[in-house]
Amino acid sequence: MQRLSLEVDVQLYRMLQSAAQANNLSVEEECMRRLQGGERRSRYIQALVAELRADEEQRRASEQCC
Repeated sequence: MQRLSLEVDVQLYRMLQSAAQANNLSVEEECMRRLQGGERRSRYIQALVAELRADEEQRRASEQCC
């Protein structure tokens, strides 16, 4: 299993975690909900979602090849 390390603003990440828990979602799902819900577009959230997607695609590709 490969690991992905991100440097994120701790306060913002905690807010995302809290909102995700309150909505029974993962952090990625909470980010997507915010992006799709028409809430203020955040470059940080867009970058975080892109990193999460890339990590998931890489994980799937490594599972398929071996």
